[in-house]
Amino acid sequence: MGYRIPEETIEKIRHSVDIVDVISEYVQLKKQGRNYFGLCPFHGESTPSFSVSPDKQIYHCFGCGAGGNALSFIMDIDGITFTEAAKRLADRVNIELPNLETDPIHPQKQQDSTMMIEAHELLKKFYHHLLVNTKEGEHALDYLLNRGFSMEEIEKFEIGFALDSWDFASKFLVQRGFKQEMMEKAGLIIKKESDGSYFDRFRNRIMFPIWDHQGKTIAFSGRVLETNTREPKYLNSPETIIFNKSKTLYNFHNARPFMRKNEQVVLFEGFMDVISANRADIPYSIATMGTSLTEEQAKMIRRNVESVTICYDGDSAGIEATVRAAAILKDIGCYVKVASMPEGLDPDDYVKKYGPEHFKGDVIGASLTLMAFKMRYFRKGKNLQDEGEKIKYIQLVLNEIGKLDNAVEKDHYLRTLSNEFSISLDALKEQHEQINKSLQNKKDNDDRNRNNIPRKPLLAKKLLPAYHNAERLLIAHMLRDKDITYKVHDALQGDFNIEEHRAIVLYLYAYYEEGNDPDIGTFIQRLNNEKLKSVVTEIAMQSINEEVSELELTDYIKQVLKHQKLSMIKEKEVAQQEAERQSDFKRAATIAMEILQLRRTINSR
Repeated sequence: MGYRIPEETIEKIRHSVDIVDVISEYVQLKKQGRNYFGLCPFHGESTPSFSVSPDKQIYHCFGCGAGGNALSFIMDIDGITFTEAAKRLADRVNIELPNLETDPIHPQKQQDSTMMIEAHELLKKFYHHLLVNTKEGEHALDYLLNRGFSMEEIEKFEIGFALDSWDFASKFLVQRGFKQEMMEKAGLIIKKESDGSYFDRFRNRIMFPIWDHQGKTIAFSGRVLETNTREPKYLNSPETIIFNKSKTLYNFHNARPFMRKNEQVVLFEGFMDVISANRADIPYSIATMGTSLTEEQAKMIRRNVESVTICYDGDSAGIEATVRAAAILKDIGCYVKVASMPEGLDPDDYVKKYGPEHFKGDVIGASLTLMAFKMRYFRKGKNLQDEGEKIKYIQLVLNEIGKLDNAVEKDHYLRTLSNEFSISLDALKEQHEQINKSLQNKKDNDDRNRNNIPRKPLLAKKLLPAYHNAERLLIAHMLRDKDITYKVHDALQGDFNIEEHRAIVLYLYAYYEEGNDPDIGTFIQRLNNEKLKSVVTEIAMQSINEEVSELELTDYIKQVLKHQKLSMIKEKEVAQQEAERQSDFKRAATIAMEILQLRRTINSR
């Protein structure tokens, strides 16, 4: 089948990365005792059931059962192959992988993606060099400095300049071994229909690189210098196999550590707003890529922070986009605030006009709660002196109050309405209760409808019988101690009652026979069954005494054997009844003696 990364290299990678650091880039984790907990990224939940163990270097979700080590997490969260996950973690800890053959499943796509990213990275560095170090880039650099950019910002955001040439970038890439057909697919050059020749997509523009969430360059946005040209103000890369607007958030890789540290993020509509926000000392700033916020982007945000401030343009389109984005963010469990912009200004314009300090204090610092923003939004275009429009407005607000979860917040806004319009608070509460009943009925209907939709099942929480718990505890100790494993093997072989447990211990016996030491993360790597991985990680997350006594171990083994004999007794009782039904009393008596003997062995242990 092609390639294989040496086992020792995989182990070196696994032991060099910290699973808490890896998962923290996707999930907001908080320490509780020895482990870290957060909201599971693999299924929707409002109460954290996703646990990460720094000691064992594994994770497990007690809600949906997902579990594994750092490698399996990266594979599952990003939907990539084992080799791609290994390479990503290897790059993270500066471990050099041997030359690998291409992934046999998606060979061309993987190869194309790598080449496209390399070309973007190379051009980014060259554009930046042209801007800051050459005579050809002087006028572009002066333009940026005159517009308030600092050299520090230019360096941080890796801003560059594309020469006023039809084929400079094309020739530059060809000279470095990149094929023009591939660079056209990457969106860097364009093919003429007339003669099949190629020319540069970006010419005489200030170049802003767009990164993926690991910080690799995957696209560009080029801005014209002269405003009197017929060219569009901004020219963006087209979507490619490495650049998907609906999955990309600008500056996410830079903002992520600040998001976690400040436990909040500010969401903008454009990358220029992000740069201006950084100027205002708001480094936890990100932006969508010229499209509406998607659920996938919202989930990415929620994995890192709960509190989101939306700061979109103050025009009608910006307000409508704010309402849509707020609904998506609220649905996945974010606490949403809205920073209101004066109409006709975007954040970048505001910073230029009033300065970064005023932007941070008077716009971001004065953010409204989502409910307060909606009340202002519902007022827009309404004449509240008109009785009909006033009642319509109050009804809209009451509908939104009904969706609030916090009782204090509900009471606050009901009183606000009561005071503003001199309406009885009791009347508002009565109307609010009617709306609540209607919303609850709708929710119940929606829940019934959703029951028919396939979804990732959550694990049922139930009390386990004694033998089941005994098997789990035995496996938990076996995962930590090779000697205990051999003792259990002598007593039970692989004869556990639960099918998954039988498979796990057989894998474990083989693992130790190969000379391996106890290491849960390494053992999980050997399992190619997701169900078994889930069971192992759940068992490994159990709190157990590190020192187990012989008496305790023997008791667990007795529980396992006892259940086996009880099962045999049930089978024999059925056989005895069948023998009696057929009037085969001799056989029935023999079976009865066997049952009696089994009962004696149970009682004697």
